[in-house]
Amino acid sequence: MRLALDGLGAHHGRYALAVEDLTASRSATYGSSTETFTSASIIKVDILATLLLQTQDRGGRLSPAQRQLASDMIRVSDNDAAQQLWIDIGRRQGLDAANARFGLTPAHAGQRGAWGLTRTTARDQISLLKAVFTQDSPLNAESRSYVRALMSAITDGQNWGVGAAGAPGDLPVLKNGWLPGGIPQLWAVNSMGIVERAGHTLLVVVLTDGQPTREAGIALIEHAAATAVEALVRAP
Repeated sequence: MRLALDGLGAHHGRYALAVEDLTASRSATYGSSTETFTSASIIKVDILATLLLQTQDRGGRLSPAQRQLASDMIRVSDNDAAQQLWIDIGRRQGLDAANARFGLTPAHAGQRGAWGLTRTTARDQISLLKAVFTQDSPLNAESRSYVRALMSAITDGQNWGVGAAGAPGDLPVLKNGWLPGGIPQLWAVNSMGIVERAGHTLLVVVLTDGQPTREAGIALIEHAAATAVEALVRAP
């Protein structure tokens, strides 16, 4: 996989990629899996997972209002909905407590500031995806199914990213994030999700920054994810 990604040649900014092949029980990384990147809107999956875990612990269910906010936050990446659920989970303290149970390290989100400016690593995003998509998780089957349903219904125009690594025609199951920042105005563009390829089920994360445009970040993510997954599933 590393040889295949090296062959892609020069690119803007930097990126880190992590893949976990659940079928073959193996994983691979490219770039630093522990170097931090701005989370942007992929943090919204973590906010939802935290909300569901807290609700489970209370033996309750999401209210109709929370379900609508969760749908808006994941499907159309609504920031106002994310802010309300951020408050509901107890902001940073609630998120960090849940992340300790999900197996994330303190490198993820453990900083002050707005939720979209939290920092994360490719390794921690893989841990979060395992909590969302596998049975080795404090989230019960109903909670995991709910997150997957929302990540399978991303609105048109936001369903780019790691889904490019899946089999042609497959429904994307992912969450993306992007925001401009820096001087000059450079972009952080991220994507994470689950794909099916050649009989394998894979968790895929690509984090980037220093991108000249959002479109450049998207192109880098899709090319890198597709190249990495293709190489990994065909490796002996």
